[in-house]
Amino acid sequence: MAKKSVRNTRGKIVSAAWKLFYEQGYEDTTVEEIIELSKTSKGSFYHYFDGKDALLSTLSVLFDDKYEELKTQLDSELPAIEKLLQLNSELFAMIENSISIDLLARLLSTQLVTSGEKHLLDHNRTYYKLLRKIIARGQEEGQIGTKMSVSEMVKLYALCERALLYDWCLCGGEYPLRQYSASVLPSFLSGFLPEK
Repeated sequence: MAKKSVRNTRGKIVSAAWKLFYEQGYEDTTVEEIIELSKTSKGSFYHYFDGKDALLSTLSVLFDDKYEELKTQLDSELPAIEKLLQLNSELFAMIENSISIDLLARLLSTQLVTSGEKHLLDHNRTYYKLLRKIIARGQEEGQIGTKMSVSEMVKLYALCERALLYDWCLCGGEYPLRQYSASVLPSFLSGFLPEK
């Protein structure tokens, strides 16, 4: 029970922070506003985070929360490639509608220069577990080829998603992320199909 309470308190802080970052910008958001919106205490905030900058690395937590939600909504009858496309579409829609490009760019840059943990590459995240499950099942059912291992395919898929996000940030969001991904990702994923 204690673990769930810890996750809930930390999760409330993370959710409140990213909501405020999106609505009023990172620079204009204070720790006090995050504490107020999350309905937590200053002690709780500083128990989990050294300060506002420490919240930048928590975007992967928001992504994983979205994946937890999507896990329950995925149609088990969908082919594996369709599941991957649906996951991407839903995540990128969330990013377009609730994460500012500046914050996403800031997160990506922190992952490039950090000497500490690279949260986006943590293979214990829900993201990676879900991808492994979908791809492994797709291989078992003959929907996905077996010339590459599940791990190699997961790595390639994640690489493609990061590339799409990076390019979108680099271009200042001049095109719709979800729509562009929907036109590019199917061609990329065709390489996962079994050889005929």
